[in-house]
Amino acid sequence: MFKKRDNIQEVEEGKYLSPKFDKNGLIPVITTDFKTGDILMHGYMNAEALKKTIETKEAHYWSRSRNKIWHKGQVSGFIQKIKEIRIDDDQDSIWLTVDINDGASCHVGYRSCFYRSIPLGKIVNSEKVEMKFEEKNKVFDPKKVYKDEPNPTEL
Repeated sequence: MFKKRDNIQEVEEGKYLSPKFDKNGLIPVITTDFKTGDILMHGYMNAEALKKTIETKEAHYWSRSRNKIWHKGQVSGFIQKIKEIRIDDDQDSIWLTVDINDGASCHVGYRSCFYRSIPLGKIVNSEKVEMKFEEKNKVFDPKKVYKDEPNPTEL
């Protein structure tokens, strides 16, 4: 689908998109808000999801828990409109900058999937590291929005 990775020079300095997908056919994606720079989420794309994202200017990911392409916001209405797509130097990681308006990107209801912080310092008991909620309020109620959709979180 994309240019074959023929040589390092072309991958690192060339002009053609040659993404490196892992053994499962996936490439990691970090997504940030174009207004604030906040990290909204981390996900994965396969070649088809990347192609759809480029062509539609809306984020599509590969859902590992659902085992299918997922158009972000299709159920919730919080579509991630692409402002910019970047790829790193060896083309094995993607960075999306998106507009979600006043919406959210987290299926738990928070604006960002990165809504908690981990305290720094000596760990006395690694089973009792308490995180801090950086986002206090949810943007939406997941039970109302997703209704009978299965929760993608796996144990």
